[in-house]
Amino acid sequence: MTEHHSSEKRRRVELLAPAGSMERLHAAVEAGADAVYLGLDDFNARRNADNFTIEALSEACDYAHLRGVAVYVTLNIEILPSEIGRAVDLAKRASQAGADAFIVQDLGLAARIREEVPQAELHISTQMNIHSVAGIQAAARLGASRVTLARELSFAQIKLLSAAAAQRGMVVETFAHGALCVCYSGQCLMSSLIGGRSANRGLCAQACRLPYELQSSDRASSLPAPGEHLLSPRDLCTAQIMPEMVASGTSSLKIEGRMKSATYVYAVVSVYRQILDRALAGEDVRPTEAQMNVLSEVFSRGFTAAYLTGERGNDLMSYGRPNNRGAFVGRVAGIEGGVVRIDSERTLHAGDVIEFWTKRGHFAHTLAEGSIGADGVVRVSPDQKVGKGDRVFRVRNAETAYEDDSLEPRLAVRGSVALRLGRPARVEFHLVPNQRAFERLAQVSPVLDMGSDELAAFASPAGLRGVAVGPTVEPARTRPLCRQDVRDHIDRLGQTPFAIEHMDIQLDEGVGMGFSLLHRLRSEALDSLRAQVLDLYAGNHRMLMQAVDALCPASGEVSVPLSQPRRRSRVDEPLVVAWATNPSCARAAKRAGAQLVYIPALNYKRGEAALAGVRCDDVEQAGYPKQKAMAFPAVDHDPVEGTREHALGIDVWGCAREGKTVLADGVGSLMRAQELGMSVEVGPHVPLTNIASLNLAQDWGIQRVWLSPDLTLGQIADVAEGSSVPLGITVAGYTELMITEHCLLMSQGPCDQRCGSCRRRSVEHHLGDRKGFSFPVVTDALGRSHLYNGVELDIAFAIPDLLQIGVGAFMVDTTLLSKDEAHAAVSRVVRAVRMARETGTAIEKKRGATTGHLFRGVT
Repeated sequence: MTEHHSSEKRRRVELLAPAGSMERLHAAVEAGADAVYLGLDDFNARRNADNFTIEALSEACDYAHLRGVAVYVTLNIEILPSEIGRAVDLAKRASQAGADAFIVQDLGLAARIREEVPQAELHISTQMNIHSVAGIQAAARLGASRVTLARELSFAQIKLLSAAAAQRGMVVETFAHGALCVCYSGQCLMSSLIGGRSANRGLCAQACRLPYELQSSDRASSLPAPGEHLLSPRDLCTAQIMPEMVASGTSSLKIEGRMKSATYVYAVVSVYRQILDRALAGEDVRPTEAQMNVLSEVFSRGFTAAYLTGERGNDLMSYGRPNNRGAFVGRVAGIEGGVVRIDSERTLHAGDVIEFWTKRGHFAHTLAEGSIGADGVVRVSPDQKVGKGDRVFRVRNAETAYEDDSLEPRLAVRGSVALRLGRPARVEFHLVPNQRAFERLAQVSPVLDMGSDELAAFASPAGLRGVAVGPTVEPARTRPLCRQDVRDHIDRLGQTPFAIEHMDIQLDEGVGMGFSLLHRLRSEALDSLRAQVLDLYAGNHRMLMQAVDALCPASGEVSVPLSQPRRRSRVDEPLVVAWATNPSCARAAKRAGAQLVYIPALNYKRGEAALAGVRCDDVEQAGYPKQKAMAFPAVDHDPVEGTREHALGIDVWGCAREGKTVLADGVGSLMRAQELGMSVEVGPHVPLTNIASLNLAQDWGIQRVWLSPDLTLGQIADVAEGSSVPLGITVAGYTELMITEHCLLMSQGPCDQRCGSCRRRSVEHHLGDRKGFSFPVVTDALGRSHLYNGVELDIAFAIPDLLQIGVGAFMVDTTLLSKDEAHAAVSRVVRAVRMARETGTAIEKKRGATTGHLFRGVT
């Protein structure tokens, strides 16, 4: 099978597909993907996928590059101290194997790849939580050529960020289809703290797909909800809004699913290829019912356009079930003698997997041969009870199962054979221009929007010729060759990636030649063409990177190698600080001995203080102590029309003051604070977990790094020894597990989204799980929810060790504490510091508290 399409000039938008294995890579390319993303054996956010070895990556790159398809390697996890060297080495070897780009979350790894693997593109992962113009600026500072945007953005925001990226020679990538995380990517600690597997390390335990109950302090029973999966979103689907996707300015549409089957990859990419091509041609195309059925059957929790169209309420969520629901087939029409008759609205096949939705739950059944009568009626004998009227869904369609062929899609070539008496035999092949792979090869990157002058520098596949020259052609001694002989033996392309579309044969009468020689000439010519195509791809990619470097050069601020240890000063004066969301706790912390209090900028707004996670009545800003610093949030959207910031008229930066110390909890907030001339500390929501990251922070002028809760004591010692930037750590309070754009309080019913006066926020809320654990829910003035661990953190007893290894600042998070609890918690940490300094002894650990990852680490 070869592929042809119109070569009409049009805006290029990349279709980016998942490739969790070699079979899924073949499926993606055969279905029409422009690029694929895949992981290696380590350092990627889907470590449970089959993934690729370096040897397999080389084979994968050759397969993809021959067809003009780019290969992006995911290194999109937090990199721990002992891993940074291996991660950089892996990137170097992957680049040598043919990787076109690296998708990276870790700031330090991003900077080192840009510095040490300059021939590869640097793409910023959605795990870095980029959702603002300031975040785009941070990515440009790293020298990235692309940013994968957060999923929580609207079309208006994507348009804004796409324009901001273009001004810096970059492009943006947007998720188009697949699973949605309820939490902002890169901000989830729930999986690791309660499941022992870190979502930020590629081993998400899917805690968001488990059942929960919403509970409140003013009710004895749980609150009503449409289902029990209160953290489980539907799946993203943009097939019905493709013209809007194209118009948003995004340069790449990403399909999620490295853990899903080859059938899923082939089906989803095929549908999106058809729809995207028509949208790019200017057609206001909407998917057919058949196309939507294909998407539903391969995997669906129910579909949503999510935040793209401004949806953030219950229509976003799949409260009823957290897994595949498939496509509706019909209902149980009758039951006779254990035989169930189904009135099916679809054509079913033997091998299909259907699922019965009964009052007692769901169960699957595979249709056997003979289940479907000549009249089309389906009769089965399931091993569980069903009732008349029960719904039936198909979750696997046997007819659409993908069958792997590693040679597809083949490249169309035109052949020329010259067998003229007295002249050397000659076989030549060249690519047919009117095919998708030809255009991809001509430009290599389908997303870089360069003018004609830049594109003219790229070599064209039109000039490639695979030529083989043999011995002088002689007259036949026995039977001469005929044209059909030549055609039959040259056209045996078998195990090659090529297919002959047309063959020109110049054959003198009476020519004699052995078939084995024809075979050898054919093979040599095709091998030559294959090598030239791969060389052209590599050469064009090098020129592409030169163009990228000219448009978005890496920051020149890094003067010392990021891996070189910096000298650490001894901690002379430890600092005890508090995080307070209301004046009462802030003043209590000061009285208890806190030298500084960090106030979240959103809570500093008049009327937005929160005590023990509950919104307070109107509070004067003057109630906060003078020794305070503003803290800017991990989520900070530009106030574009349609955002919560715009709708509610809230600007957290209204309290920003030049020269003041602030804590920035996101890379975007970091950039904006520095632009405004503030002295910036970085919060734990920006995970700096290795020496390269800490040294980058120092080179960027960061005054203090508040360490990620993912680090163990030993790992903290490693990074502290190698970096001289001042370090702090949260030692007491309750750990934030998730930040969600969707308000978790909405499960009890819709609201008017006037969050500043919301009565629900005036009551304590928790999510309760099946094991009896409770997770406090705090919703802020912008309607975003913050989910906390229900078990208090206490590592104050480890302060002697932390001081010894170079940590000099200790924070108490009072978000969920009362005024008296805040005073007691800060007093305890002040005492722990005093004991450590004066006698070298440790305070006793609190009973029932957790030490987080300080001793058990993350996987």
